[in-house]
This record gives sequence, C-alpha cells and structure tokens, in this order.
Amino acid sequence: MSIDPIPQVPISRIIGLLEVLDDAGGRYDIFRLAREVNFEFGESLKVIKAVEMLELVVTPGADVVLTASGKELLRGKINARKRLLREQIKKLPLFRTVVEALQRSEDHRAEEGAFLEIFALHLPAEDSEAVLKTVIDWGRYAELLGYNPETHELYLDQAD
Repeated sequence: MSIDPIPQVPISRIIGLLEVLDDAGGRYDIFRLAREVNFEFGESLKVIKAVEMLELVVTPGADVVLTASGKELLRGKINARKRLLREQIKKLPLFRTVVEALQRSEDHRAEEGAFLEIFALHLPAEDSEAVLKTVIDWGRYAELLGYNPETHELYLDQAD
C-alpha cells in the first residue's frame, strides 16, 4: 500500500487560497500569488500542492487555475463545502488508510498512537505528529473524522 504525504497546511489556508483565486477571476500566476497572500514562497507552494491534491485547482505552467470543483466549493454554503471537501479528501490514499483503519476498529475509534505508527512506517521522511495534526484538521472540517483530545482518539464522524 502506497501512501502519499499531504502538505501540512491548515484547511483555512486552503479555503483562503481558493477565495483569492476566485477574486482574481479563477486564474493567478504562482509567483504573484505568493506575494499577494503574504506567505513565504515555500509555504505558498505547500498550500497550492494541497489544493491541487484535492482537485480544486490545476497548475498549468506557472499559473494556478480554479477547477469546476473549486468553484463549486466556493459557491456552496458551509454544509455543501464540507460535503464536497469530504468527497475530495476521501480520494487521498492517506485518508483512505485512516478511514479503513477506523472502519476495522471497535466502535470505529482508535488511539492516535496507532496512526502515528502507520505514518512513521509509511511516511518515514514526514513528521508523524504534524501529519496527524493535518489529518485531524482536514478531517474535522469536512466532518469525516472526529477527535477527542481527552482520550487522544480519532473516530469516524459519521457512517457513510
């Protein structure tokens, strides 16, 4: 099983980038965009990579272009946004691995340590705790995953 890492960026930056692109007519030069959003260039590239992985933008040449899904997400009310993002997130191998592990576990819950081990094994070059933080951030926003900070458990937010 091959798991690709996901960029460690908060969901708020992903939505923010989409809004900036939308305000610019749906297309932006990557270098101008980095200056416009006041992120360090490397940080901008991480956010662009995340949004691209979610199929909300494409990057032909040096441009970032909103896809139909990206536009749909921006036009939707909060629940529609979450639903669309949940569908996109579920396509990512990293999230499929997390969801499948939770589906196999009792009560569809598991301690975060189990995921830290999975990430350490499959993504040895990544910071497992940072990956987990991002998985929780994206998963909670999209209402795919829940997290209990007292028990340090992840769980499936809903049966779908």
